[in-house]
Amino acid sequence: MQRFSWPKATPYTEEDARSFFAFQEDARCRGEELNFAFVEPGDAEVVLGGGSLYGIDVQQGRAAVGYWLAPSSRGRGVATHATRLLARWAFERLRVARLELTCGPDNERSQRVAERCGFIREGVLRSHIPFKGGRRDTVMFRLLPVELR
Repeated sequence: MQRFSWPKATPYTEEDARSFFAFQEDARCRGEELNFAFVEPGDAEVVLGGGSLYGIDVQQGRAAVGYWLAPSSRGRGVATHATRLLARWAFERLRVARLELTCGPDNERSQRVAERCGFIREGVLRSHIPFKGGRRDTVMFRLLPVELR
């Protein structure tokens, strides 16, 4: 997860985690972000990974989806299944017309999850985000309700 998602070059600390959880709660209260834990069926104490709907803009009918998995959970279809559930929920409950998914160009596993769910690659956003002391390109995918697989 830190290879693709953690934007700082410094190690992730407990203070970073506490700040991140506080940020997530504030965003949830504002209706801008929802975060979920992916757990083992029948055993909610075994966390397989997590996902979020973020950048939620009900006025514009748009949101973004993201996910991560623990190494031991990869290759089991967890991210694909969870992303489909998040997308269906966003379309039906939030009434968004477009979901976006971004990832690094070298994150091939994430791109495969996106494609299995029906996301369409729209292009590469050059120098899109600050990342580990520099800037990183980002692959942009989109999903419309009729494209969800």
